[in-house]
Amino acid sequence: MEKKENEKIGEENEVDEYAEIPEKVLDLEDLKELEIMKKTLEEAKVPVGPGEAWTPKTKLGMEVKSGKIKDIDEILDSNKKILEVEIVDYLLNTKTDLISIGQSKGKFGGGKRRAWRQTQRKKKEGNVPTFSAMAVAGDENGHIGIGYGKSMETLPARDKSIRKAKLNIMRIQRGCSGFDCDCQELHTVPFKVTGKAGSARVTLIPAPQGTGLVVANELKKILKLAGIKDVYSKTFGKARTTFNLIKACIDALKKTTSRENKK
Repeated sequence: MEKKENEKIGEENEVDEYAEIPEKVLDLEDLKELEIMKKTLEEAKVPVGPGEAWTPKTKLGMEVKSGKIKDIDEILDSNKKILEVEIVDYLLNTKTDLISIGQSKGKFGGGKRRAWRQTQRKKKEGNVPTFSAMAVAGDENGHIGIGYGKSMETLPARDKSIRKAKLNIMRIQRGCSGFDCDCQELHTVPFKVTGKAGSARVTLIPAPQGTGLVVANELKKILKLAGIKDVYSKTFGKARTTFNLIKACIDALKKTTSRENKK
């Protein structure tokens, strides 16, 4: 009887020992996995891209986010229309700036230039003011775009103009074509081009390295964001109309990629 009782006690002890082991092993494995996960996360530190929280609505946006299209030049070469601002933000590191198209109130019309142009119209309720803004967006590497926004307040007008500037992004050609410059950097326009808008005409002439931007102050913002560092310029017509002056400069930059002017 004593032998049987001792055998039962031994069996119970054996069962208890083996029952405790898997619990301890599982706990250790879980801890090890957690430590490994923490180390990998700390070592990786992968930065979150600009389009991580973006849910595309167009087919082009889906292709960009999935990784099928990795360069914006593929979109521009195929003449596809960009309908989402996030596509440009995802593929380019764009910078934006506002063009001074308005004027603040001052004596005898001598106010300072400002980014918002204010207009108003008469209604039964009284004068209804509206604000308009013009923005330029570029990556300083051969891509540029302008946009115009209008709203009842200043900040919505600015946001609209920036959004349209990114949607109107285009590629321009640069080169080193100064007659007394022989470097291989892309710092000026490839040849002499003339753009026109209204009565304003802007001619951009290649310049050697170190010349700088010999243009109007508002045109410097466009050429700087386009990646052009040295250029000469001539203006004709009503150059004080900033709207047409900016559009003429953009028209000249567009012609750098046209085949007719290359010939």
